[in-house]
Amino acid sequence: MSFFSSSSVTLNPNPNPRPLLLSPSSPPRRILRRHSSSSSCRVYSLPFRSRSRSPISASAASAAEAAAAEAEALVELPRRRLILLRHAESALGDRLTRDHDRPLSKLGRIDAVSVSRKLQQLGWIPELILSSDAARTKETLQILQEHAQGFSEAEVRFVPSFYSIAAMDGQTAEHLQKAICEYSRDEILTVIGWEEAASMFSGGTVELKTCNAALLEAAGKSWDEFTQKPTSSIRTSPPAFSSAGLGGWKLCGIVRP
Repeated sequence: MSFFSSSSVTLNPNPNPRPLLLSPSSPPRRILRRHSSSSSCRVYSLPFRSRSRSPISASAASAAEAAAAEAEALVELPRRRLILLRHAESALGDRLTRDHDRPLSKLGRIDAVSVSRKLQQLGWIPELILSSDAARTKETLQILQEHAQGFSEAEVRFVPSFYSIAAMDGQTAEHLQKAICEYSRDEILTVIGWEEAASMFSGGTVELKTCNAALLEAAGKSWDEFTQKPTSSIRTSPPAFSSAGLGGWKLCGIVRP
C-alpha cells in the first residue's frame, strides 16, 4: 500500500537583482573648468578610464549567476512525501481459500490500529492512497481509515498489478514509480507496498515486516513532469523522481506497531 503526501513548505526568497552591465559605444567625458581672471573659461574634455569587465571575470560572473539561479530553484522546490506501508499480518487460511482472499489475523488487526494512530501523531496523513486489491490489503486500509482522522478523506485507487507483481516477488521501484506518476497529484502519497521498493528509493537496506511503514521524502515541483522557463537554458523545478532518482530519497523513519 502506498500513500503520497506532498504537503510541504515552499520557501520563496526574494531573487537577487540581476546585475546591470553597461557597454557604451563611446566613453563618457568629464568636464574640467579652468578659471581665469576674466569671466570666460576654457573647457577641457578628458576620457574616463574604461571599467569594462575582462572576458575572464565576465565568464566567472555568468557561471556564478547560473549557479545561484539553480540553487534558488532547488530551495523553492516543495517536499514530496511517500509512505510505503506493508499490509498487516494475514491469517493462514485453509486449502480452499485463495491467497488473494486471505483476511487479516487478530494480531494483524491490532497492529493496523497501532500504526494508524502513530501515523496520525506524526502528521503523515496521505491525500492519495494506492493499494493492491487483495483482501488483506483492503482490510488494512479499512482499519487505517477507521482509526486515523484524515485517512478516510484520502482518495483511494486500487491497482490490481500490485498484487500480481508481488505474487512473483518482484514489485520493483520502477513499476511503483509508474503507478505513482499515473495517479498522483500534488499531495502526500501512500502506497501499500514493501521493502524492495523502499530499499531502491532510499538507496539503503530497508526491512519492512508486516504493518511497517517506511516514510520517504524528496524535493520536486511535481511527481513526474519538468517545468522549464521558456527563456532560460537552465532546467528548473524537476519532479521528485527525476530530482532524487532511485537511491536519492531520504528515509525519514520506519513506523512499527
